[in-house]
Amino acid sequence: MAFFNGEDLRQVYKKAQAEGYGLMANNIAETNVLIGLLEGYAKRCSDLVIQVSPGAAAFAGGGNRTTGLTILSYTIQQLAKYYPIGVSLNLDHFTVNDMPLIKQAIDGSLVSSIMIDASRESFEENVRISHQVVRMAKGSGILIEAELGKIKGMEDEVASDEAFYTDPEEAVEFIKRTEADLLAISIGTQHGVSKGRDVVLQTDIAKRIHERLEEDSLLIPLVLHGTSGLLAQQIQEIIHCGVCKLNKDTRYQYEYARTAHDFYRAHTSSIVPPSGVEDNSSGLFSESNWTPNKSDFDPRVVGKLVRAKITETAIELIDQAGSANHTLLREG
Repeated sequence: MAFFNGEDLRQVYKKAQAEGYGLMANNIAETNVLIGLLEGYAKRCSDLVIQVSPGAAAFAGGGNRTTGLTILSYTIQQLAKYYPIGVSLNLDHFTVNDMPLIKQAIDGSLVSSIMIDASRESFEENVRISHQVVRMAKGSGILIEAELGKIKGMEDEVASDEAFYTDPEEAVEFIKRTEADLLAISIGTQHGVSKGRDVVLQTDIAKRIHERLEEDSLLIPLVLHGTSGLLAQQIQEIIHCGVCKLNKDTRYQYEYARTAHDFYRAHTSSIVPPSGVEDNSSGLFSESNWTPNKSDFDPRVVGKLVRAKITETAIELIDQAGSANHTLLREG
């Protein structure tokens, strides 16, 4: 029904902060995951935050990030019209090397928000780069998310072997000087595959950051990256400590791969020629009595299964975050 601009998205976050729930931010690189998410969020009447990383933009554009971002943005905007929820698009982990594309995204109103990641830089350089992007977006209505602290693991080109927790006092100074709209913090989560039971969350840090920002009248939504492996109770705990936006990517990637794997493994005999038949697909095995089954190898078949699994996963995560039945469109 609606593709939300930045000001709409700001209201989504304000509503979540006021009513004590969180919003999952979900990464995509192609339409099967996107449609699965739209279906799940529509079923739960929750506004949807979609994210695209530089690598995902490059993938969607056949190596060209500008083309890929444009394709994904337009696809999201068109599909959003058919679902009774608000849908927004965030650029995830874009760095100083992506400034030309960031400018194009702003000028073309392709996105609702942008995450500038200068967390591997010094504090002063992080402030400078983050504030530069805030100035670039001024007047566009696009929100800017910045990161202070380092998350362990790899996310596109951004990598860190160690985690550096966010300092609450620095967080206040950082927001005052950058004027960023959202703040991504580091409290122990990791990018990539991590098990929640092995993650030691420093929730006291998140709580203190939230309190210090509020003391200075900076009602900034806090963001936590690397949340795919967290347990349901951990999600609830960090939301209660002031975290509003929780990023999810690895979980969806796994569910996608596992769904495709299980299907193709179960249908190996109808897709892969048996022993004794030459494995030569030219002519579709016309020299053999064996024939593959099109109803199993048509990519739309497994694509529909992937969409259904993403929908199921999205519903599970929406329920963990508590955003069901909270779409901003019901306010109007």
